[in-house]
Amino acid sequence: MTGPAAPPPDGFVPVLRLGGVLLVTLQGDLYDTAAERLRQDIGRTVSDSAVTGVVIDLSGVEIVDSFMGRVLSDIAAMTRLLAAQTVVSGMRPAVAITLVELGLTLPGLRTALNTEEAMNLLGAGVAELPRPAGARRERP
Repeated sequence: MTGPAAPPPDGFVPVLRLGGVLLVTLQGDLYDTAAERLRQDIGRTVSDSAVTGVVIDLSGVEIVDSFMGRVLSDIAAMTRLLAAQTVVSGMRPAVAITLVELGLTLPGLRTALNTEEAMNLLGAGVAELPRPAGARRERP
């Protein structure tokens, strides 16, 4: 049995582009400097690549604090100003409870139970994602 995944040593959080959506998967605790870097990276990437959505997967996060809540809110506000939407997926009940107890309403953030549902909310369902050459697409 393994414990929660630790973040990379330098605090780097990968931001992957899947079609017109950025996918950010947070694993373990995200320290303030890494959260600030993530906010800047997402803003720069949304601006430079004209994506229409950002999915932030929190399924690997067990706790959040007020700073992280504010970072999520800031990312949603920033992406909205850059003509993109933000969806947070995979939020654990304890994280949701903490955000409510902190009084954070997170305007502009949409939520989804998992990443697939988040992609569907953004209109970028799994079936619509780019496939490698020669890959077969399943029929509905």
